[in-house]
Amino acid sequence: MKTKQFIVLILSFLIVEAAFSNALPPRKILKMLKSSVILKDHFTGFSLYDLGKRKMITGLNEDKYFTPASNAKLVTFYAGLMLLKDSIAGLKYIERGDSLIFWGTADPSFLDPQFKEQQVLEKLNSSGKKIYRAKGVFKGDFYGTGWTYDDYNEYYQPEMSDLPMYGNVVRFSRNSEGLQSYPGFVSGGLMKLHTVQSEYPSRFIIKRDIMSNVFTQPISSAPVGFNQIIPFKVSDELIGELLKQSIPAFSGNITYSKPTQTQTWNSISADTLYKRMLLPSDNFIAEQILLNIAASKGMEMNTAVVIDYVKKNFLSDLPDKAVWVDGSGLSRQNLFTPRSIVRLCEKIYDEIGDQDRLFDLLPQGGKTGTLKNLFKGDKPYVFAKTGSLSNNHNLSGYLITASGKKLIFSFMNNNFTRPTSEIRSEMEKVINEIHKKY
Repeated sequence: MKTKQFIVLILSFLIVEAAFSNALPPRKILKMLKSSVILKDHFTGFSLYDLGKRKMITGLNEDKYFTPASNAKLVTFYAGLMLLKDSIAGLKYIERGDSLIFWGTADPSFLDPQFKEQQVLEKLNSSGKKIYRAKGVFKGDFYGTGWTYDDYNEYYQPEMSDLPMYGNVVRFSRNSEGLQSYPGFVSGGLMKLHTVQSEYPSRFIIKRDIMSNVFTQPISSAPVGFNQIIPFKVSDELIGELLKQSIPAFSGNITYSKPTQTQTWNSISADTLYKRMLLPSDNFIAEQILLNIAASKGMEMNTAVVIDYVKKNFLSDLPDKAVWVDGSGLSRQNLFTPRSIVRLCEKIYDEIGDQDRLFDLLPQGGKTGTLKNLFKGDKPYVFAKTGSLSNNHNLSGYLITASGKKLIFSFMNNNFTRPTSEIRSEMEKVINEIHKKY
């Protein structure tokens, strides 16, 4: 009898020992990071937090500042949660006799084909009044602090404005009838498309003049399946021209001071906007969310004003002071520490108070957004925001381990020279190891 009890005791001990040997203690996580050949040739930061126990697990350079790239959109997301209502303000307006005067609220969904609901457009067209736009609301620069002018022709860098239209871009495509654009170019209009000898004879590329809305295309025909998105140059004149195309009763831009009391037409749900910002990492929407906060809260419509307000009122409890200059993360002047990003994610989790809703808004490993091809499994276990600039790649968000633990992590990599794909693969390897064994 004693022999059997002894054997059972030994077997129990061995089972427990095996379980602990398969676990991943903090020192092993740290060793995995420090011993990685891929991670050791650049600046790497990592912070891991147990959301269930509300306790930091481990970190590497977690108190050092990194360029967050699109991880900055998590801060914009949090600002929206704290300051915007469930629906986005589409515009503010007053009625004066047979006229309706409106002020833009920086709503990025207006006339953008990504958003099928166009309630504001429908209300303007059914008002039965002459429509006037009051100009001069936007007080900031059309580009964010530290943005590069080299990217003016790229889809990911539209200009900011108080009344975005079509996402402030032109969408070119080729169908059976030839080259098309949305919005369309009209005869005598401000947007013009010329044909020139291409400096890239082997490729069909459309390019806009940096200071105007003159676009040029090569002599050769656009190939089947061609698609290109190019920001247009925002001006009051162009906004007026585009409004007239969609609103027959539009009667012009005017200078008119906004009274204290105005009415508001809402456009789309805030969650629809957040999801569209976070899943594909839309820079334009991120910037416009900050400006929409300004319009909704009666602030000056200026990115710096909104950022200062958010930092003072909602980010003062971060472990390290936020160096934050734009909503999208396009600027390399943004600086955050991994442990501050982790704390931010904790604040987001607590503010939403609904895990299913939060995880649905974020890219999900193996399923949606920028993580669709990473962290594949039977069901998603990584819900996080990517952030990429040349030589920089980051990932921050939430991890559900195989044992059911809820963790928050921030994994930041700056100033590497090897291909981003190698950094991404190594990050996936580390996170997967934590998922399986922690």
